[in-house]
This record gives sequence, C-alpha cells and structure tokens, in this order.
Amino acid sequence: MFERFTEEARRAVGQAGRESAELGHGHVGTEHLLLAALAETADPAARVLIEAGLDRAEARRAVGRLLGTGGDAQALASIGVDLEAVREAVESVFGAGALDSPSQPEPRRRGWFRPEGWAARSPFTARARKAVELSLRESLRMKSGHIAVGHLLLGVLREGEGLGARVVADHGLDLAEVRRAVEVAMG
Repeated sequence: MFERFTEEARRAVGQAGRESAELGHGHVGTEHLLLAALAETADPAARVLIEAGLDRAEARRAVGRLLGTGGDAQALASIGVDLEAVREAVESVFGAGALDSPSQPEPRRRGWFRPEGWAARSPFTARARKAVELSLRESLRMKSGHIAVGHLLLGVLREGEGLGARVVADHGLDLAEVRRAVEVAMG
C-alpha cells in the first residue's frame, strides 16, 4: 500500500511517529497523523484546517491537554526551551532526522516466533491503522491513483472516533464540513 503514497504523505506518516516521540507518547494515534498532516503547511488539505484556525501549534496544545506530554518535553518547555525549534535548528545543519535514534535491525525469527503483518511491528493504534486504511479507500473513491496528505486527513476524519477527529471537533469545526472542504481543496 505504501507504494501509492506521495512523497509528502510518506513524510507525514514518518512525522506522525516523530510527533508521538516528541510528546512522549508510546503509540502513534490519529492525533499524531493530524499533527503530521498539519505540518505539511503547503498542502491544500492542511490549509483548510489552518485557515479555519487549527494550525499545528493549536492542535498540538489540544493533544497535550487530552493526553499530556512526556516529562522531559514539559520540563524543558517550562524553562522556555522549544523542542521543535531545537529540532529544526539541528536538522538545518545536520540534515533531516539527525536527532532520530538509529534504527536497530529486527532480529530474524523463524516459525512460531515471527510476528506477522504491519500490526505486529507498528506502534500505530488500531484507530490510526484504520485511518490509514480509510485513506486508501478515500483515494480509490476519488479515483486519485495515489494517497496524498489530504487522503490521510480524510481518513482521520472518516474514522471519526479517534483523538484526531476529536481535536478538530473540539476546535468548533464540523467534521462533515471539513471533509467537504478538504475534498474541494484536493480538486
């Protein structure tokens, strides 16, 4: 399925993992997919929410209120250290992902002990996996031939029960109206 993702959508899925890590969460949920979509500020679908007053910073505050943040991030923020600004500064000098921990190869397992499928290897919640699956369905419904950031956002909205949709609704936006506006913005 990931071969259908545009470069921006792939970047957003990776960003969702980074959002989770920066907030000190042990999972990737629909709220992290929403934050990652909002990080793609040039994307027409993200612009729909941004122009409605729900930018990444506002959404991040809402996620923090709903789930809390990791202790280190909260302690640094209390003394005026903006971790996102630090990450951007480091990545501007050393390249994207410079602060990410190096990936460890999974041990090769055989038989009964080998995990199967994406769900076994993924920190994604069931709702986030459903939202990604729904993004594929949205792409097919719209006859797009690819999965873009807008499709990910539509998947989060269509899933409707995760924290991503709750953040949008709690901001005073109607999910159905946002869906229609995103579809129009995507053409």
